Amino acid sequence: MLVTIFKSKIHRVKVTQAELNYVGSITIDEDLMDAAGLYENEQVHVVNNNNGERLVTYVIKGQRGTGIICLNGAAARKAAVGDVVIIIAYAMMTPDEARAFEPTMVFPDVNNLLT
Repeated sequence: MLVTIFKSKIHRVKVTQAELNYVGSITIDEDLMDAAGLYENEQVHVVNNNNGERLVTYVIKGQRGTGIICLNGAAARKAAVGDVVIIIAYAMMTPDEARAFEPTMVFPDVNNLLT
């Protein structure tokens, strides 16, 4: 049996762009991706603290050091530039792995940069 466990999150980043006419996904600064252990094309959940919206999408690598958090395609309708979101990834593992697992939590500054 496998269980789904909270793997990592980027906590309280601001949406810097929303691009409706794009294929879809969320673009994330590569520094933030690395810190949270996120992979390009990995599924993530995005929770909008401003309006309560929740969505599931996948990660696109954004330019390193820019703080970019851009919702693309239909996801752009779920947040406005300036909204605060939490980006969460999950992993499937055995119960034994889950008991020993420690998730990664990233807390960027007000500019979405690592301090």
